[in-house]
Amino acid sequence: MSAPKHAAAGPALPASAPTWSAFAAEVPAEVRDAVDDVLDASGIDAVSREILTSRIERWYPDLIDGLITLYGEPLATTTATSLLVEAAGAYLERDPELRSLDLARTLDPLWIQSPGRIGYAGYTERFAGDLRGVEERIPYLRELGVTYLHLMPLLTPRPGDSDGGYAVADYRSVHPDLGDMDDLAHLTGELRKEGMSLVVDLVLNHVAAEHEWARRARAGEQRYRDYFFIFPDRTEPDEYERTLPEIFPDFAPGNFTWDEEAGGWVWTTFNSFQWDLNWRNPQVLEEYVSIVLNLANKGVEVLRLDAIAFTIKRKGTDCQGQPEVNAITEVLRAVTRIASPAVVLKAEAIVAPTELLQYLGQGRYTGKVSDLAYHNSLMVQIWSMLATRTVTLAVHALSNLPVEPASGTWITYIRCHDDIGWAIDDADAGAVGLNGYWHRLFLSDWYRGVYPASDARGLVFQYNPVTNDRRIAGTAASLIGIESAAEAVEGIDERTPAWREEELRTWLEERFNALRLANAIIYGWGGVPVIWSGDELGQFNDPNWDTEPGHEADSRWAGRPVLDEARVANRHDRSTVEGRVFTDLAHLGRVRAGLPQLSAEVRTEVAPVDDDGVLVTFRDHPRGSFVGVYNVTPDWRSVPAWLLAEYGVLGAVDVLTDTVPAGSTTLEGAGDGRVPVPPYAAWWLVRATD
Repeated sequence: MSAPKHAAAGPALPASAPTWSAFAAEVPAEVRDAVDDVLDASGIDAVSREILTSRIERWYPDLIDGLITLYGEPLATTTATSLLVEAAGAYLERDPELRSLDLARTLDPLWIQSPGRIGYAGYTERFAGDLRGVEERIPYLRELGVTYLHLMPLLTPRPGDSDGGYAVADYRSVHPDLGDMDDLAHLTGELRKEGMSLVVDLVLNHVAAEHEWARRARAGEQRYRDYFFIFPDRTEPDEYERTLPEIFPDFAPGNFTWDEEAGGWVWTTFNSFQWDLNWRNPQVLEEYVSIVLNLANKGVEVLRLDAIAFTIKRKGTDCQGQPEVNAITEVLRAVTRIASPAVVLKAEAIVAPTELLQYLGQGRYTGKVSDLAYHNSLMVQIWSMLATRTVTLAVHALSNLPVEPASGTWITYIRCHDDIGWAIDDADAGAVGLNGYWHRLFLSDWYRGVYPASDARGLVFQYNPVTNDRRIAGTAASLIGIESAAEAVEGIDERTPAWREEELRTWLEERFNALRLANAIIYGWGGVPVIWSGDELGQFNDPNWDTEPGHEADSRWAGRPVLDEARVANRHDRSTVEGRVFTDLAHLGRVRAGLPQLSAEVRTEVAPVDDDGVLVTFRDHPRGSFVGVYNVTPDWRSVPAWLLAEYGVLGAVDVLTDTVPAGSTTLEGAGDGRVPVPPYAAWWLVRATD
């Protein structure tokens, strides 16, 4: 990799001036010399040079640690040299405004953990048409308190079915329908003015079969064939298949696809048109580092590492979450900390609860891998609580998760663009007297609306007849029953008896409160809560989801509706579904942003079960106590007054309503030592300290 040429960035450093500190001993001379060659050619000023070399000194140990784990010596040092030459070039090209942001983020390394970080995610074309349209929606996002905007795959995908954009054909261009790279850079600049960070997907495990690397592999170029897993016959694929699960059994069975042009069986975990990459090849890593730094210099602040869990393959395993996965993230994090420290990494790993914490860093990787990870377990437990109207399983499962490192935090959400897989651990279920298999089936039946008394309107995604697994797709409003209740209320006319009208309106009110409760849990957990586009307006499943080319077999598109402009216009009218949901969310965001107790470096603890219909959470922050009280049932329940006293919030204000809950001021409670909690109530009880 040759040193890039750059325009002069300031007065040249005097030849006699030192470029590395006395603490640079861990950085080999060959690495320092290669970086110096790039910097000497650039004419960079002395201060900027020292900033970069100091960062290299700080992060080189992590960089080389990850590379040795992946490739061993001496290849690790050679690769480190190439990566740091690339990083130095990207640093020199970085816009001054982004360098200022780098400085601010270096001084505030926990910026992503601020309670003012509130997220919104969606597909650009369905949210706003294109990237310029997103700029026009910034005031709309500001109303919701959004400071973290995740636009789903932006980079150019393959034509036709592209797995929702996750089959990338070019990492260096934006989908032409959305704009171009200049539009992307302009958008990130406009977002920064409003304190908003852009999140972009970086698909790591695979590329589209139409990507240049795959095309050149099919053409016989050995360099690019080595980027993939291409086998001449079924011998090795069959050995791997013995322990590999099927990700999309309905429309992409198996994990290998015969490609006539390539003359072999290609590893294709997700779809036949998505070729898995060989991360044991350091050239693949070098390619991705260049891509990461290019996106960082366009102003992208968060990179979602898509399918990171699948990147390392090992026979006899499910090829998910292998130890070297963490080494890949360690390298990517070290490089971004050197060239563009304003950037943070988010692991997309929807895995079993017991495996989740490794993506935020455990053991030797504590503080060295992703800054963010999805709290899939919390999401699943919220839906489980709402269906069962009991918190017993959730309390056990959430209480037994390993402690997350202070350097990382959660993305909390009630749903995302994907389906909901029922990640209920059998051991957790058994510990509270449930059968994990039957509970997962119950949740699938409940949320597809076939269980008695269910008002959910979910769709089955990827039924697996072998395991009987049914994942569920749909919008939040449809899954939680607002769609069913709203349709019933709309059907009220002069023939409807008064008692029935009251019953239907009570039902709809109950569903609104259930959604508010679910959102209050994710907003009150700490971390970064993220709302999926359309859910802030209570949009229902798209009834025409299967009419778009490429969507016919993918029911997840039902939960990805185009943002409804009529609903947007009504968002402040609380007599409408959209107005009720939007204003509830905007209020949650405003309150959350002003609570230091929700800063994510403090862990949320779950109280033992007292009333099995009430979830109680506690955050012990230096600025005071925060207690969340959540009644997951349509009935009046209660919490003991002594528990509120123990947590220091007896008589505290519920900051969501700015009132003190009735009966919560004394240990006598409402007369029996207990504090009554209304149906689907969500309280944030805060006791602030000076």
